[in-house]
Amino acid sequence: MDPEVSAVRLTVWEAVHIVSSSEDGGRIFCTLGSLKRYLGETENPALPEEQEEFARIHFSTFLRCLVGKLSPDWLELLPDGQMEELWASFFLEGPADQAFLVLMESIEGAASPSFCLMKTAQLLARFLSVGRMAAVMEGQCRQQAGPAFPLLQDTLLTKVVGLPDRLGSRLQRENLPTFLPQSYFPLLGEDILRALQVVVDSLRGGLDCSVSFLSQVLGKACVRGRQKEVLGVLVPRLTVLTQGSCLWQRVCWCLVERVPDWAMEAVLKGFVEAAPGPEVLSRLLGNVVTKSKKAQFVMTRKLLFLQYSCTMPMLQSLLGYLAMDSQRRSLLMQALKELLETWGSSSAIRHVPLVQQRYISKAILICLAHLGEAELRDSRHELLASLMEGVKSRLDSSLTPVRRLGMIVAEVASARIHPEGPPLKFQYEEDELTREMLALAMPRPTADDPSEAGPSFAPVSGETPDRETVDRSGPQAGPEGSDSELDSDDEFVPYDMSVDREQRSSKAPSYVRGCLEALTGSEDWERWEAALWALEGLIFRSPAATQEVSVELAKVLLHLEEKTAVAGFEGLRQRALVAVTVTDPARVAEYLTTQFYALNYSLRQRMDILDVLTLAAQELSRPGRLGRAPQRGSPDPGSQPGGAVVPAWRVVVEERVRRKTRRFSKGSAGRAPAVGPNEFNSVAGYFFFPLLQHFDRPLVTFDLLGDDQLVLGRLAHTLGALMYLAVNTTVAVPMGKALLEFVWALRFHGDAYVRQGLLSAVSAVLLSVPAERLLADLLDELLEARSWLGDVAEEDPDEDCRLLAVKALLLLEKLRDKLLPLSSP
Repeated sequence: MDPEVSAVRLTVWEAVHIVSSSEDGGRIFCTLGSLKRYLGETENPALPEEQEEFARIHFSTFLRCLVGKLSPDWLELLPDGQMEELWASFFLEGPADQAFLVLMESIEGAASPSFCLMKTAQLLARFLSVGRMAAVMEGQCRQQAGPAFPLLQDTLLTKVVGLPDRLGSRLQRENLPTFLPQSYFPLLGEDILRALQVVVDSLRGGLDCSVSFLSQVLGKACVRGRQKEVLGVLVPRLTVLTQGSCLWQRVCWCLVERVPDWAMEAVLKGFVEAAPGPEVLSRLLGNVVTKSKKAQFVMTRKLLFLQYSCTMPMLQSLLGYLAMDSQRRSLLMQALKELLETWGSSSAIRHVPLVQQRYISKAILICLAHLGEAELRDSRHELLASLMEGVKSRLDSSLTPVRRLGMIVAEVASARIHPEGPPLKFQYEEDELTREMLALAMPRPTADDPSEAGPSFAPVSGETPDRETVDRSGPQAGPEGSDSELDSDDEFVPYDMSVDREQRSSKAPSYVRGCLEALTGSEDWERWEAALWALEGLIFRSPAATQEVSVELAKVLLHLEEKTAVAGFEGLRQRALVAVTVTDPARVAEYLTTQFYALNYSLRQRMDILDVLTLAAQELSRPGRLGRAPQRGSPDPGSQPGGAVVPAWRVVVEERVRRKTRRFSKGSAGRAPAVGPNEFNSVAGYFFFPLLQHFDRPLVTFDLLGDDQLVLGRLAHTLGALMYLAVNTTVAVPMGKALLEFVWALRFHGDAYVRQGLLSAVSAVLLSVPAERLLADLLDELLEARSWLGDVAEEDPDEDCRLLAVKALLLLEKLRDKLLPLSSP
């Protein structure tokens, strides 16, 4: 046996015996001081071999002995806290990994609450505050692989990352601020930076190091959802350090490349979120996407297709990172092809949420902005094929946002992919989303290419001409009172012509029949236009004359085409149809519902029929409708022939008289609410039931269950509106039963707009049918609808459908709460 090794062992055993059994503070102090020579902290340190043996074999045993003797009486053996300071110095100055493990072990094994637990926790907080966790990670970076190395690393990894949870579980209400996650993980990020600095210094000195342990710590912290705390500290510092150092860049690349596959997604997403731009992201990640299959899957598939939580700056950083290096641009082109293929898939359009469709559309525009014309030209045929297929599928959609996405992407993509061809142009409403997407599609200028930068029109300070020189060289202003000022007409006030009428050579018809003749057989286009303007007012003024020709008039209006450039033609035609239907509801509604399933009608005419039926039912169900003019959004009455125009001066005078008149009693502040019978009660069946008769029978040019899903969705919304307007009517119960059967037959329809209409119809039934009748006549239907609504609220891909299902479930819950008190004894 080696005598030197035996001397270290004997010294340690003797020290353990004295610490464990002695009550003499001075002796214990001298014994502990003699052992510090093995830590190299004294003037007469031990030999390196002795220090290594002490650290490798005896240090953990001795630390456990110190923790075991911790008590208030033991610490008071020496005055002024000398014993506690000497006791703590072994944990703060010895091998950091063993000290950390012993501290964690003692905390997890101590009774709670206890003096030993709190003292050990306070020492651990001090251990973290002086940067000893960086020493723990430095030791693992320098250590070479050995027999016990993987087990030690796994233990350290678990305790380093799980420290806030473990301490929070043990200390509970007595937890220290240092151990809270929002404090601990930024501190851990700073310790990782210190360890990386040691690695860089070692590499510069010619020593080998490994960052695998740091990569595992970073990965596990990010998997626990602490990307913002850790990377919020790491990324800004690494951004500065890698800016002028190739060695720092290589170390940072290795840090990311050594992250385990199970943590790669969390780490990369954290870097994309924290990096201020694609240039910084490229400098920090390098070509990790070409070296790691998992990283490539995350950056080109997971964050683009399977998730859509990235913000626009994150998405721009991600795709800009792929475009920053020639080795990664092929991945950008491949991502564009797959994005266009997914964007144009009819199945994806039906089943993917609208938020994700917007996300994919924006990603396509950003890809197009980063790719050059030569790269797009090489894949032109494949890209155009996917684009055209997607445009067709999106324009066939019933949802307006889906169609608008198709139009915007088609315009931009066709111009970028095939600039020589004819440009695609669509008409769509511009809003904030449209402007944002068009801004994303702008090509990214390169700083090295002066041709990409626009001309600068700002004057150069050294070349700004003198103001007096310009004034002298320009034409001189004439003297005051010259002819040029007298000829100016800027001070004339324009004449108010807002109430003027257009003079027509043809007089407007005075009767409904005259309007009918003018609309059908007249070649006088001014008279035709005047008849269209006057028709609505004549219908309401002459209901008896209208009822004589109501069906014929409805037929003419339904087939009426715009022959002149009449302002608001569609609105005039629709309001006249609504007026005819309100005047003679039974016969006109019967005619319109019959024509809805007839041959030789366009989809536009069929949707006009549904709109007219809804507006007419709304007007008929309005309380107190009789005796007052219908509310309608007609154009300026001054332009209507035969319309009474109230002079502006009379309005002003009446308002002045009202304000100046003093009244001692005004009575009720507001007008009494209008009351009256619901006129829709007696004719609701004419509006509702014929629309349900033939929805499942395809015609030659009309198939509701096939390609005409837009009309089917409009039909479902119309039926729900008619059901809602039939509240408190005698026909509400059979209407509700028939509507629930219609909903049940189409509940699994693939189009989101149709499902929205069906869910609205269910809510209309719950609002319109009395609760007692629902329980008595529709109980089975409601129980079936409840399970379906629950599935839709949880699993439907469309956000509006989920929201409507939740609202319908809330109505069912209110109905149950309302009926339970009635059923209780």
